Amino acid sequence: MNDTLCSSFSHPKLHFPSTHHDFPSLSRPRNLHIHFPSFSTKTITPLPPIPPKITQIPSISPPPSSPASSQSEFQEKMLYLESIGIDFFSLINDHPPIISASLADIKSTIDFMTSMDFSSAEFRRIVSMCPEILTSRTSDILPVFTFLLREAKVNGSDLKRVINRRPRLLVCAVKTRLRPTLYFLQSMGIAEVNKHTYLLSCSVEEKFIPRIQYFQKMGFSKKETTVMFRRFPQLFNCSIKENYEPKLNYFVVEMGRDLKELIKFPQYFSFSLNNRIKPRHQACVEKGVCFPLNVLLKTSEEQFRLRLDVCCNSSMPLLGSPLSRIEYHVGSM
Repeated sequence: MNDTLCSSFSHPKLHFPSTHHDFPSLSRPRNLHIHFPSFSTKTITPLPPIPPKITQIPSISPPPSSPASSQSEFQEKMLYLESIGIDFFSLINDHPPIISASLADIKSTIDFMTSMDFSSAEFRRIVSMCPEILTSRTSDILPVFTFLLREAKVNGSDLKRVINRRPRLLVCAVKTRLRPTLYFLQSMGIAEVNKHTYLLSCSVEEKFIPRIQYFQKMGFSKKETTVMFRRFPQLFNCSIKENYEPKLNYFVVEMGRDLKELIKFPQYFSFSLNNRIKPRHQACVEKGVCFPLNVLLKTSEEQFRLRLDVCCNSSMPLLGSPLSRIEYHVGSM
């Protein structure tokens, strides 16, 4: 990236022409002698002259303008970001603090990301997903890379993939967000957190705890809930309203199945309700068969139809049968 941007800008000063108001000379009017018809013998004194009304014109001062240096840096910052393919005005809408960000800090951050072998296209994508990166200092970003390598045990060869998948990691404080979340996931029994680094940017209090509490309210014990999240940490990333509630309701009401099946196969929540769960369940109901959850959902469409045809009008295959191929890996609970 070219850090030297030798563009100078000249700004014509705003000229506020002085306005002359040429008013006609206002002479004192002559005394007017008003004669009224006499109704009495008294003499009527003439009225005094009325002085002319002069309207005061308020003075107009030119509006204050920004210092020339600030204007120049603003334009230089705009041209610099445009030169690397970032739309400055769209960026302002997404992240207004960029207006006051130092150009030197922005260049320093971009230079650092370039030194970490991120291409221009990758960096533009990172900015589109997390514009806060441009207002972060290198001194704040470097500890994140150190944390991922040393504490989260991310392999150096996977570092770019981790950041590209979850750019928000770069703007999370190690002390108050990344490290507490890492410790919480490890306390849940998730040993290989380096495979789930996208969760490290999440808040334990605002995201993880409410999801654990939801399953406990639905009838799962604390131990059962822990087992579910340990087996399928992606559960932490699912929405309660848009995922848990409709899928759990369909599982209990329409499918009529035992909740303990979800302890063995929490991956159920990762499948589309309308495109996978409902169609396959309805197909099984029409054929009068019942597959275990993993067979029902994990198999390809071709394999599912084949098994459905074989099992048509017959009882459910034995658990040890090759036809079922149950892939439950039930750990100690």
